[in-house]
Amino acid sequence: MKIVKVTYTTKPEYAEQNQANIKAVMADLQKLNRPGINYHACLGPDGVSFIHTAFMNSEEDQKVLNDLPSFKHFQEQLKAKGIETPPKQEFLSLVGSSRNIF
Repeated sequence: MKIVKVTYTTKPEYAEQNQANIKAVMADLQKLNRPGINYHACLGPDGVSFIHTAFMNSEEDQKVLNDLPSFKHFQEQLKAKGIETPPKQEFLSLVGSSRNIF
């Protein structure tokens, strides 16, 4: 299993578009219904800080996420128009969960 946490801050004028792009990714992931991908994105109380957490059961699951057209679009748009504070990526290890993730 691979767990990745990414945090970043958008420009205030881009935060709404970033949310729309994230929602497009989530809609595509829901359609795929791939059990090896659990992906969550949250918005901080300041309205511009984002936290993404992706739980992937395999390298293939990570590839599916990274190759998703809506995910690529999200990343490209964020880099081109929206970054205030660059993404910080952390790789985590699961200690416990209230649900069976995979």
